[in-house]
Amino acid sequence: MAISNSARLARTSDIDDIADVQVRTWRHDFADLLPSETLENLDPADLAFEWGRALLAGEAHRVFVAVAEDSGAIVGAASVGPASDADLEGLNVGEIGTLFIDPEHQRAGHGSRLMHACIDMLRGAGVSECVTWIALDDEPRRAFFTSAGWGPDSAYRDLQVGIAADEASAEATTVREIRLVTAL
Repeated sequence: MAISNSARLARTSDIDDIADVQVRTWRHDFADLLPSETLENLDPADLAFEWGRALLAGEAHRVFVAVAEDSGAIVGAASVGPASDADLEGLNVGEIGTLFIDPEHQRAGHGSRLMHACIDMLRGAGVSECVTWIALDDEPRRAFFTSAGWGPDSAYRDLQVGIAADEASAEATTVREIRLVTAL
């Protein structure tokens, strides 16, 4: 019997799978955007620890993690919670902090299912608007969000990435991100 594709709230037992998918996805999707050393140094154990922290502290901070499944296997994840930007503080705005799908499972509807799960969680919390940040040069991700009705709101930020274990040899890169917004 085949298990249907779905999106659901993540469980602590999912954190290793989420971290593995994140490493594969980032190495694939950000190969042209992030320093190779940064991508090579991604540690699934470190990421699993952070996902575990997010899940355990989630409800208290109104942060939730959803996963996409394909035949029972986790193929993507997303985090959602209150907007973290100072200019949105005190407003009724949510944020999709991250949304990623395993490269072998992209373009199969998993991203849309995750996005809708995030939107449903925010609507259930009474949120009326949602933002997310994407790298300016990440055309596939921008196309995905804009096709779902998101658009830029003129906010941007520059992130320094590429901090290696040996910071003296770190290959640092500045990544410009733009903020996308949608009404719920």
